[in-house]
Amino acid sequence: MDLSKILSISGKSGLFQVVSQLKNSILVESLLDKKRFPAFPHEKISSLEEIAVFTATEDKPLKEILKAIFDKQEGKAAVDAKSDDKVLKAFFLEVVPDYDTERVYISDIRKIINWYNLLQEHDLLDFTEKEEEKPEDTKAETAEETTAVKAAPKKKKPAEKKTEGKETVAKKKEPSEKKKEPTVKKKDPAEKKKTK
Repeated sequence: MDLSKILSISGKSGLFQVVSQLKNSILVESLLDKKRFPAFPHEKISSLEEIAVFTATEDKPLKEILKAIFDKQEGKAAVDAKSDDKVLKAFFLEVVPDYDTERVYISDIRKIINWYNLLQEHDLLDFTEKEEEKPEDTKAETAEETTAVKAAPKKKKPAEKKTEGKETVAKKKEPSEKKKEPTVKKKDPAEKKKTK
């Protein structure tokens, strides 16, 4: 299951699937109404692959939680996301017994259950493709670069991960600026001669 192509966009309800890459945006399709529209880098976009839930020990990836719900429900839909708070908390506690009750709010639980039900309804929950996920993750990095979700270039260039990458970029820019300056300086004296 490739969650890197399933997106959550702040301010828009539901989930969105990446359709294609555009010049300055990505074309997405809503899982709710199948409408397509461009999503731009300035929008707060998160792929489900990047989302994790706070637990008592360490953050648990959303993918693991979705799999736990899938296993508990035997591939069927979960409880309704509009159910009573107590019902949702009890259900989520069965799925993620060590979730951080202080930092994971009921709104987060509703959102996760809603996402699960949407993915289940559209047959996007397939946990059998473990070998095929690795090549798809590299494709996801290019989508992340354009949507400005995460700094994917750092993953591609581990040698320039620290400040070295910034310094090399700065050094490349400086010589080109210096080359431009002498040409301007050469023109200036010539212009002064013409005026004299």
